[in-house]
Amino acid sequence: MNATDQAPTRAAVLALREEQVVVGEAYDFLDEKRLLLAAELLRQLEAYARLCARIESLAHTAGRQLAAAVGHHGLEGLGVYPTVTLAGAHVGMTQRNFMGVTLVETALAGAESTEPEARRAAANPSPEAVQCRQAFSELLQQGALLAGVSGNLYRLQVEYRLTERRARALENVIIPEIKQALRVMDTHLEELDFEDAVRVRLQARLHQPAIG
Repeated sequence: MNATDQAPTRAAVLALREEQVVVGEAYDFLDEKRLLLAAELLRQLEAYARLCARIESLAHTAGRQLAAAVGHHGLEGLGVYPTVTLAGAHVGMTQRNFMGVTLVETALAGAESTEPEARRAAANPSPEAVQCRQAFSELLQQGALLAGVSGNLYRLQVEYRLTERRARALENVIIPEIKQALRVMDTHLEELDFEDAVRVRLQARLHQPAIG
């Protein structure tokens, strides 16, 4: 039932005032929650920007290292250069709860294979090939970190929007409705009290003994 549809009784006023307190506490919680979510969003955005800048820099470096390795070995020579497989690689995650949102930190694990094929020595080793592999390995590591931050941003944004809608509904709809209903009820009860007082006075006058 809408707050404004309740019968204007003293019991209804007391119940509505109790509801006003509960709704006010709920709004305070949601208001605090959206502030905390916004702060965490900004922190994650800063981490995202740093990682993007780092990845962009690493991509340029990896490109230069690849060109240097190709220049030294040629495409065919670099194609048979011993590689590190990703057969055992996986993205490790650590989770934490933040205001009902699951935040994760991700990292690539197991990328350095211990298989004999991956450990065999290169027939024609070169610093260019080693640096190229290291550059792409670091690029892969940073990409794994970025994946976790990207997911955090998505989940935080969803929760912030939901919290914002709930807070605005309380602030702009529910709380004003309760205040308006209380004003109407208080006014009506005051009018009833006034009418009762007038009625009592009239009854008292009617029952007064005549003087004469």
